[in-house]
Amino acid sequence: MKRMISSLLLLFISSGLLRAQDLASFEKQELISGKDTLRYRILYPTEYRPEKKYPLIVFLHGSGERGSDNELQLKHGGKLFAREDIRNNHPAIVIFPQCPKDSTWSRFKRGQKMNEWIYDATLTATTPALLVKKIMDSLINAGKADKKRMYIGGLSLGGMGTYDMLVRYPGYFAAAFPICGATDVNAFVSQAGPVPMWIFHGAEDVVVPPSFNRELYKGLMEKGARHVKYTEYPGVNHNSWDNAFAEADLLPWMMSKKKKKNPTW
Repeated sequence: MKRMISSLLLLFISSGLLRAQDLASFEKQELISGKDTLRYRILYPTEYRPEKKYPLIVFLHGSGERGSDNELQLKHGGKLFAREDIRNNHPAIVIFPQCPKDSTWSRFKRGQKMNEWIYDATLTATTPALLVKKIMDSLINAGKADKKRMYIGGLSLGGMGTYDMLVRYPGYFAAAFPICGATDVNAFVSQAGPVPMWIFHGAEDVVVPPSFNRELYKGLMEKGARHVKYTEYPGVNHNSWDNAFAEADLLPWMMSKKKKKNPTW
């Protein structure tokens, strides 16, 4: 019995170390711009070649992962992109930036009612969002990122940030996957450029109501969008990212998208 317990304990410790090693593949970096600092983790392809341009994936975390430790932002999604099969089958540069505690990825405010969110796309971008864009541009300018294959996704607060980036920089991204996020629907439908999206939400979300994404999807369909998908999970609350990350077709779908010269909805 003692030998069995020892073996199980060793297996548990080994698996924990393996997971830590997987996330350790994300290098710690930071961008300092004037008085502002954005910490981020960057993952390069297994067989990275400096002279080659790679697809770039940016993932924006939720409110609970904000901070300055440059680690917590990998809590959701980090293991997915660190998987050996993912890195081998979908080589890309992956960035997980970390938003400071006192900021957000987009401009919004809470309404008077519970779970009411108000967005204003006319406001300037937040500092963390501007620094994320700066990192992406720098990788393009350095010849490391393929400007035709820029991807973005995020969950909750990061889902909101994903929509915000799509509105502010139409034509910049090849595809996006916002999870349990929300946006200014009218502004998005009228201002965001044609971009393939796979939207995810839990039907029982009590933090960010799925009504936002239902309305957005309806608006895009009425506009004639042919490259937008919406998946809503019955019985699932706010943590719909667990279901989204389990979608076997998510990364193949996203990585198959390439920015076109004259995209249409």
